[in-house]
Amino acid sequence: MKDAVFIYSPEQLGYKFSDSHPFNHKRLLLTMDLLKDINALSDADIVPARVATDEEIALGHDKKYIEIVKKAGHGLLTSEACENYGIGTEDTPIFSNMHEASALLVGSTLQAVDYVMQGKSRHALNLGGGLHHGFFGRASGFCIYNDSTVAIRYMQEKYNARVLYIDTDAHHGDGVQWAFYDDPNVCTLSIHETGRYLFPGTGNVTERGNGQGYGTSFNFPIDAFTEDESFLEIYEQAVREIFDYFKPDVVITQNGADAHYFDPLTHLYGTMKIYQEIPRLAHKLAHEYCDGKWIAVGGGGYDIWRVVPRAWSYIWTEMNNLALPTGGLPKTWLEKWQPESPVPLIPTWEDPTPLYEPIPRKLEIEEKNAQMLMKALHMIRAGRR
Repeated sequence: MKDAVFIYSPEQLGYKFSDSHPFNHKRLLLTMDLLKDINALSDADIVPARVATDEEIALGHDKKYIEIVKKAGHGLLTSEACENYGIGTEDTPIFSNMHEASALLVGSTLQAVDYVMQGKSRHALNLGGGLHHGFFGRASGFCIYNDSTVAIRYMQEKYNARVLYIDTDAHHGDGVQWAFYDDPNVCTLSIHETGRYLFPGTGNVTERGNGQGYGTSFNFPIDAFTEDESFLEIYEQAVREIFDYFKPDVVITQNGADAHYFDPLTHLYGTMKIYQEIPRLAHKLAHEYCDGKWIAVGGGGYDIWRVVPRAWSYIWTEMNNLALPTGGLPKTWLEKWQPESPVPLIPTWEDPTPLYEPIPRKLEIEEKNAQMLMKALHMIRAGRR
């Protein structure tokens, strides 16, 4: 059995709203190139993406909505006609063949699922996935179809799996949470910037689930300007407790890379340190609780030059038990991409220090986050009794 497979096809880059839109899947190519240049990824590791069928997409989406997406992507509907479905908006504009491009990203995650659940590979990485804002009948926040929602339902129906979903994107994983809010066999955990200042505005500690699913939804909203130490304290304690509380058969992690200081759309002050630790703990606990069954997808990340390739490379090196890359980035990679980058590339795996001026409210922010963590952990522990 392989340690891990890397799901990728060049056609994944076709999920593109416009040249100026912040969601830019060129980051997939940048990451893959970086991994190849450090000899961490070979062609033998790469499994081509596949296209999800309409029936598979309908595991997480209304069939009428799927037809709307198809028509919009072929120029058969105006933006006005699509507004009730969340497409044709500034965030999620219509683009040519949007259904086909979106179905490929969903299929890519299903490909990852099958490799892990059929025992072909212990782990699988689909960086083209992680579109966690998509709803049953509506697009939202750059996300047309929600590949994680479809994948979790697919794992339930095909493999009868009990699934833990962990989301460390700076934006709340709302689409996945609400899809399974009343399902006791799916646990969702989201660590994100508080919705007080950031889209989508949800993800409060009090969002715990509903009905039979009460106690299987967990949110850890952190304050704007949160730094590494506070982020990682919350991540470490929350993830350990919830693995032990829920005892999943398989874990799927959404790895948005937008909690970094350089990200243009968020207000968190993370560095590469958090992106080293996030996959390390997920990997360790997947082996402790799930016989290693770990599927990882991408997500947000809007500084595609200085942040995303380095952050996402750590997931793949962790999956394959490779030494943590340190020191300088490959000269070949820097020379290839610097002419295209609008900003100077970071030439090292580690961030420069200091990366930013000291935060005046550091202690206050850490204290607020610690209080939030204690409140959330109390709810987990109360649920055990």
